[in-house]
Amino acid sequence: MLETLKYLIGSTGVSGFGSKSTAEEATETCPDLLSITAIITGATSGIGAETARVLAKRGARLVLPARNLKAAEEAKARIVSEFPESEIIVMALDLSSLTSVRNFVSELESLNLPVNILINNAGKFAHEHAISEDGIEMTFATNYLGHFLLTKLLLNTMMKTAKQTGVPGRIVNVSSSIHGWFSGDMIRYIGQISRSKSQYDATRAYALSKLANVLHTKELAQRLKQVDANVTVNCVHPGIVRTRLTREREGLITDLVFFLASKLLKTIPQAAATTCYVAAHPRLLNISGKYFADCNEAWTSKLGSNSNEAAKLWAASEIMVSKHAKAVFDPLSAFDYHHM
Repeated sequence: MLETLKYLIGSTGVSGFGSKSTAEEATETCPDLLSITAIITGATSGIGAETARVLAKRGARLVLPARNLKAAEEAKARIVSEFPESEIIVMALDLSSLTSVRNFVSELESLNLPVNILINNAGKFAHEHAISEDGIEMTFATNYLGHFLLTKLLLNTMMKTAKQTGVPGRIVNVSSSIHGWFSGDMIRYIGQISRSKSQYDATRAYALSKLANVLHTKELAQRLKQVDANVTVNCVHPGIVRTRLTREREGLITDLVFFLASKLLKTIPQAAATTCYVAAHPRLLNISGKYFADCNEAWTSKLGSNSNEAAKLWAASEIMVSKHAKAVFDPLSAFDYHHM
C-alpha cells in the first residue's frame, strides 16, 4: 500500500528520481555521451523511441535495429529533425529469427563500430499462438531468446570497447513487473507452448518472457564478474504505459481497462526514464545484476531471484540458439535436442 502511494504521488527514492521523473530529467546531470555508441532494439515507437531520442539529445551515436526499416527511418528522421547533429544508423533485425540476429551482428562487426551500451528493449505480446522459424513460441523468441543471442554475440565487442576506451559497457534488459505473474516450471512451459497451442495462455507466455529477461540479467552479471569484464548488466521495469504493445487489441475493453488504470499509467517520457537512467547515469557505475523500477533499485519476484533457475534457463537457452542443433523440448523431462 505504501509503495503504491509513493508511486501515485511520485515521491523520489535514493536516486533522487521517482515514478513521475522523465527520461530527460533522469539524464540531465549525466556527462555528455558524445563518445558513446548505443544499440537500442524496439526504438521505432513508444518507450524505445523516447529512449533513443533522449540518448541522442545527450550526444550518443545510435544504432537502431528494426524489422520494419521504414518505421526505423521515420524514427531516425524525427530525432534528426530535433537534433541535427545526431548520428543514427538504421539496420535490419528480426529478433524472432536467430539467423536475422546473426546477420545483424555480422553486419555491425563489418562497420567496426564500438559498442558501449546495449538496450534490449523490444517487446511483443502475441495474443494468438505462433511459433518462430526456429521452432520457439513467438513471444519468448522475440522478447527473450533473440535478445539472449544478440547479447551473447555482442559481448566480445562490448568488452573490447570497454578495454580500449576505459568506459564501462552497460547492458539494459527491459523487463516488467509482470514477470512476477509467472509461477511453475519455466522449461516445461516453454516446451509445452513451443509444441502446441493447447497450453498457450498469452499473458502467462508474456510473463514468462519477462521473467526470462530478469533471470538472464542475474546469470549474465555473474558470468561477467567471473571474467572480470568491464561491462555491467541490469534489468528495468519501465512502468505501465499505453504503447503499441497493445496494438492487436484495440477496442472498447482495452480502452476501458486503460481508463480505469489511468491513474497508474505513466507517460512515455516517464516510462523511458528508468531505462535511460540505468543506461547512462554515473550513479550506476559498477552496479550489476540489479532490477530497477522508477529509477531506483527494486525487488524481483522470488522466482526472479533464484540462481538455480537462472542457470537452468541459461543452459536451455544455449541449446536453443545453438547453430548445429534445433531445440526439441520434452515437457516431461526438461529438454533435449537433436542434430538437424
